[in-house]
Parts: sequence; C-alpha cells; structure tokens
Amino acid sequence: MENSDEVTTQESTVEDWTRALAQSTGSPGGGGGAGLMLSIGAALTSMVAGYTEAEGHERGALDRIRERARSLRNDALELADRDASASRAFGAAFRLEAGPEREAAISRASLNAAKASAVLGKRAMDAVEDLAWLATNGNPALIADVVVAFGALRATVGGARTNVSFDLASLTSGGSTMKQIRAEHPALWAMVGDLNTAIERIDALTAEIDRRAAPTDAV
Repeated sequence: MENSDEVTTQESTVEDWTRALAQSTGSPGGGGGAGLMLSIGAALTSMVAGYTEAEGHERGALDRIRERARSLRNDALELADRDASASRAFGAAFRLEAGPEREAAISRASLNAAKASAVLGKRAMDAVEDLAWLATNGNPALIADVVVAFGALRATVGGARTNVSFDLASLTSGGSTMKQIRAEHPALWAMVGDLNTAIERIDALTAEIDRRAAPTDAV
C-alpha cells in the first residue's frame, strides 16, 4: 500500500486513494473528496454530451460543453490533490505546541485551505449551467446520468461552502473576530453565499427533471 502522504488522484488507483481517505490522517480529506466528486460530475457531463446529437448553432454549444467538461475532469483531480496538500498543512499547524507560532501557522493554513476550497467551489458553480443545458437538450435516455452528475456537483459545492466557512472561522484562533475576518477577506466571505445560491440552483434544476429521471414515483 502507498503511504497516504504520497497518494494522488492521478497516480494512484481508486482503491488506494479511497483507502488513504479512510485513514485518520486528513489528507486526503473532505475537500479532496469534493474535488473527486467534481471530476465525476465533469466526466458524466462529457459522457452525456457525447451521446447527444445536435444541429446548427446547438452543435457548437454542445461541442463547447463537452470540451469544458473534459478539461474540468482533469483540473478537478489536480484541485483535489491541491486541497489534500492544504489539508496536510492545516493538520500540521494544529499539532504545534501552543503559542504565537502555532496561532500564526493555523491562520496561514486556514486561509490557504479556504482559498483552495473556494477555487474548487467556483469551478463547480461554473459547470452547473452546462449540465442544465444537457438536462433540457441532452439525450433523454441519459437523464438519470444527468441527475447523478448534478448530485456530484452538489456534493462539491456543498463541501466547498462548508470548508470555506469553517476555515474562515478557524482564523478566530489567532485572535480575530468574525467581523474582522469578514472585513479582511470579503471575497472568501461572499463566496459562502454564492455557494449557497448554487446549491439552491442545483436543487431546483434537479426537481425539474425528477419526474423524467424517476418516473416510478409518479405512479
């Protein structure tokens, strides 16, 4: 078995990566898992796009969706590994002896972890509308796959939202108040609200297609 510190999404098997995730190390952790879910959502988006036929200007839109999804699948894996590194630094900071050095290390690690999760969440939010297009215009035989892809995106957005919020709150360990944190990091603070809005958007889109995806519920 590989050492959990060396496991990456691109160089390890799914078995090895999830085994490392199961260990009490925190690296990879929830953020890395959110990145992996984003990659799955992107892969499913690419698959549905590949099974969909379109003509005229819609053909161009479909090709661009598939290209973005293919790129996102790989980028998401890199973001998952980046989050794992941030998580490792976060854990190391909390293991330091109490004192100013520990407080400073926690603040740095918390901010870096929040930034990593924010990037992950932003990429997931950007992918929502491409999947929404496929929910309306994609191959109807793959509507269940669209719902699974939405679930993967929701997991990413929800994870990013919680991690950004938690990491920002961790800055209070260095003596800052929540109001000070909000004033010092307005973009990250606003990202939490944006991610909440994205969750609502995903839920609404999923509800719109649920009857088609799970027709037995209507009987």
